Amino acid sequence: MSLIPADNSLTLAAILLALAWLGFWIDTKPIGRKTSGVIWVLGVGVLLSNFKVIPYEAPVYGFVGGTLMPLAIPLLLFKADLRRIFRESGKVMFTFLIASAATVAGAIIGFFLLDLGDIGPKVAGAYTGGWIGGAVNLVAVSESVKMTPTEASLVLSASNPVSMTALALLLAITSVSWFSRFIPTAFGDDINEEERKKLGASDAPALIPSHVTGVLALSLGVCALAGYIGDLTGTRDYNILTITVVALIVANVIPGILRRVEGEFELGMMLMYIFFAMIGAGTNATIFLESAVILFVFGMMMIFIHLAIVLAAAKLLKIDLAEAVVGSGAALVGPAVTAAIAISKGWRPLVTPAIMCGVFGYAIGTFIGYAVAMLLSGGTL
Repeated sequence: MSLIPADNSLTLAAILLALAWLGFWIDTKPIGRKTSGVIWVLGVGVLLSNFKVIPYEAPVYGFVGGTLMPLAIPLLLFKADLRRIFRESGKVMFTFLIASAATVAGAIIGFFLLDLGDIGPKVAGAYTGGWIGGAVNLVAVSESVKMTPTEASLVLSASNPVSMTALALLLAITSVSWFSRFIPTAFGDDINEEERKKLGASDAPALIPSHVTGVLALSLGVCALAGYIGDLTGTRDYNILTITVVALIVANVIPGILRRVEGEFELGMMLMYIFFAMIGAGTNATIFLESAVILFVFGMMMIFIHLAIVLAAAKLLKIDLAEAVVGSGAALVGPAVTAAIAISKGWRPLVTPAIMCGVFGYAIGTFIGYAVAMLLSGGTL
C-alpha cells in the first residue's frame, strides 16, 4: 500500500504535473543541459513509487498513457511539412539518411552481439526510433510493441546517459583538429559572441487561446479518426502508428495553416513530460537495476557503430565534416540540440537543415523503429 492510494486521482495528477514542471525547470538550468530534465522526471517518479509514496498502478496513469500520450504525437508532428523539409534541408538530408541507416545497422549488429533476452527486439526497435527521431519516437515504438511501464522506463532511462555521451562525442568531433584534417570542412568558426547570441536567440511561443484550443481539437480529431480506422481495419493494436500516419497527412494537407500556429510543439512536450512522470511512477527499481547495465552497453554500441559509419561515409563520399555532424546530430540528439551545435560553431547555413532533418526524424523514426523490432522478432510481436 502506498501513502497516496491509487484512487486519489487528483493528488496523483498533481504529483505527475509537478514532476513534469520539475523536468522543464531543470532543462532551463546548467545541469539540465548536461543531464536532461527527462531523466530527473523519471528518477524522482521511481523514487516516489518505490518508497511507497505513490502507487505503481492507478487509474490516472491509464488516462495519461491511453489519452494524453497519443494526444501529444500529432501536436509534435503538425510542423512536419515534408515538402518544406526536403526543400530547406539541402545536402544535409543525404547525410541524415546515412545517419539513420547507421542507427539501424548499429541496432541490428548490437542485437546479435549481445544477449538482451526476450525484450531484445523491442529494445532494438525503440532505440532505433529514438536515435532517428527522439524520445517521442522511442516512447511510440515502446507503446507499439507493447512494452510494460517498467520495461519502457528501463529502456528510456538507460538511453539518457547514452544520448548524453553521443552529444559529447559530436562536440568532440567538431573540436578535435584531427577530424577536420581527416574529413575536410568548408565551414569556419568565424562568428563573434554577439552574433552567436543573436543567431541563437528565439522568442518564446505566444500562448494564443485560439491556437491552443484549435490544435488540441485537431489533435483529438486525429486520435479519434485513427481509432475509427483501427476498429474498421482490425489494427487497433497499432493505434500509435495510425495516429502518426494521420497526423502526417494533416500536416501536409494544410501546412500553411499549421505553419502559423504557435505553441503546439511545447504543448505536446508538456504532455510527454507528464507521460514520462507516469512511466517513472510505474517502475519497479529492483527490475530496473538488474537490467540497466546491459541496455546501456547496447546503446553505446549502437552510438559507436553509428558514428563510425557516418564518418567513414563522409570520408568516402567527400561529405563536409560539418554536414556530417549536423546530419548525425539531427538523428542522435534531435533538432534543437543540433541547431544549437551549428549556432555555437557559427555554421549559419546549417541551422535550418538541422531543424528540418530533426523534424523529419520525428516523422519517420517510429515506423523504422517498429520495422526493426518486427524484423528482429521474426514478425512475432
